[in-house]
Amino acid sequence: MDSVPDGPLDAEPRGFTSQEEQHAVLLAELDAAGVHLGTYDARIVQWLAGWDWSTVAVVASLIRRAAQ
Repeated sequence: MDSVPDGPLDAEPRGFTSQEEQHAVLLAELDAAGVHLGTYDARIVQWLAGWDWSTVAVVASLIRRAAQ
């Protein structure tokens, strides 16, 4: 899924994505950023994936932009 914003956000991202897809998005962004996860890290990423899409999209966008 590439609905993760590439730049600064001035408005809430809209839409709905399942928790499984959100988890995959977060893991993909972390992997692309070269972030290695420990057991507790993975647990928190799973927890974050349960939030609404607008929150997950912002977190994924922050990871993407920080990696750049």
